[in-house]
Amino acid sequence: MRIVFAGTPAFAERSLAALLEAGNDVRLVLTQPDRPAGRGMHWAASPVKQLALARGLALHQPAALQDPAAAAPIAAARPDVLVVAAYGLILPQAVLDVAPQGAINIHASLLPRWRGAAPIQRALLAGDVETGVSIMKMDAGLDTGPVLLERRIAIAADDDAQTLHDRLAALGASAIVEALAEIASGRARWQPQPAAGMTYAPKIGKAEAEIDWTRPGTQLERMVRAFRPAPGARTALRGETLKIWAARCVDGMGPAGEILASGTGLVVACGEGALEITALQRAGGKPLATTEFLRGYRLAPGDRLGAAR
Repeated sequence: MRIVFAGTPAFAERSLAALLEAGNDVRLVLTQPDRPAGRGMHWAASPVKQLALARGLALHQPAALQDPAAAAPIAAARPDVLVVAAYGLILPQAVLDVAPQGAINIHASLLPRWRGAAPIQRALLAGDVETGVSIMKMDAGLDTGPVLLERRIAIAADDDAQTLHDRLAALGASAIVEALAEIASGRARWQPQPAAGMTYAPKIGKAEAEIDWTRPGTQLERMVRAFRPAPGARTALRGETLKIWAARCVDGMGPAGEILASGTGLVVACGEGALEITALQRAGGKPLATTEFLRGYRLAPGDRLGAAR
């Protein structure tokens, strides 16, 4: 089948690579326009664009697709199917209807759980014990279309957003190759999503990364992992922002945010239990193990996180 592929970040790049390795006919690649990134804010090509250029694929980078002129190259490619993975732009109905086999999305959750932009982080925040990928046909709704296949994985106790992303990216890459083979052979059987169990995974806002020490330690430990590496769970200390990179739940009791002990880690009281911080980062610095951090920053029991002092 002739494929138009739409995707932008590393998650999508993994699927595009798998499609090419399997010998699929990718006629056109859509990815978002280059944007400034990093500390120097230099213009950067997306991972999908970098792969497309390396493989000599036709590339299109519209800022939006509502304008018929912006969407024209898609129809010109005469695709049998559109494959979409973390593209980041809305596909209008006219684009969804271009390909006879429709637009197929690689979604990083077990639908209908975690429809929306941030399924990986939301699964970690909620303490889900498993997740996976769903290969679904796109319609006018938000991740509401029928599902062809799903693949499940367990969420490990030490998974963070990066490790889970990487495993789901690999899972999605193999799943889309399998799904397209089923579609091409005529064996595809699309199933409507269940009516029960729907949850929404909105995009992560920076304000959500601010630690509320009155919450239970179990929730805050999940928050640290869900927001690692970005945007990073953060708290305040003496008017300065600290990012918390690693922590574990421990026993402890005291006023929320108060440091109960310092040594190999900082033990901080939570609304329930306590959190031992084992790696953190000052603004403008680099992530450090707590033992190394404390060599240059004196903290003691009774000091408070979460409020300027």
